[in-house]
Order: sequence, then C-alpha cells, then structure tokens
Amino acid sequence: MSKIELQEQSRQTVLAIRTKTSVEALPNLIGESYMKIINYLHDLEEQPAGPPYTVYYNLDMQDLDVEMGFPVAKPLSDKGEIKTGEIPPGRVVSYLYTGPYSGMEGPYNQMFQWIQENGYEPTGICYKYYLNSPDEVPEIDLQTRIVMPLK
Repeated sequence: MSKIELQEQSRQTVLAIRTKTSVEALPNLIGESYMKIINYLHDLEEQPAGPPYTVYYNLDMQDLDVEMGFPVAKPLSDKGEIKTGEIPPGRVVSYLYTGPYSGMEGPYNQMFQWIQENGYEPTGICYKYYLNSPDEVPEIDLQTRIVMPLK
C-alpha cells in the first residue's frame, strides 16, 4: 500500500515568518520562528488551527527560501516579521512519513517518481507539516506530512 496520496488542498489562512537561510541554520531558525509565532498567538489570545509547517520555496541548501508558520482560524494582524498569509488551494501529492527528519530523502524520491509516472508536474514548492515533536516522542516516531503542490 502506497503512502502517497493525491488530494485537493483547501485554502488555509496562516501566520508565518518567511526568510532565507542555510540548511545548517535551519533547525534553530524553525524553532525560533515557531516560538515567536506561538508567543504572538498567545498575546492575541488565539490558538493555532493545525500543526506547524515549513514551506520550502527552493532547494538551494546555502540560500533556502523558507516560511515557517501555523494555520489560523482567521486573518490576524501582522507584527514585524510575522505576517498573515495563506496556503493556496489546489491539487497536491502528500506522504505521511514516520521517522527521523534526516530520513526524508526516500519519501521525497518516491513522491517525485510518483508525480512523474502519473503525468503530473510539481510546482517546485514543498510543505512539511510536523504532526508531533522531538520533545514529545522518540525520533523514530516523529510524524511529518510532506505535501507537494501540483501545477
């Protein structure tokens, strides 16, 4: 049974930080960005409407264009680098991966192969939704939903 699914993604309002970074600095940047957004949501007396995510707008490991954020129930006011935005609707391919973050190359390759074999074209953007955290579960039990929008 394949873990790859073709789905329609709904439009989702988000609160996010978009920046550029190197792959080496990414883990700390993700954690810091999530904390800034959570603290801001707390100040607004709001809650995330879903799990945190990171969007990769390119795969240049020395100059990654990334966005870290949380889905929210409604548009909220911007605050400095924290901006209201949206995840656009559309057809996507998703894969629910369980295991350490360092092991995602296999699922990515399987997704790219599935997309090609089924006649689709990726947009070049990739989302990762973190369904649990290394603070909560052992690395082997981490769950990440990888989502690739299609053209």
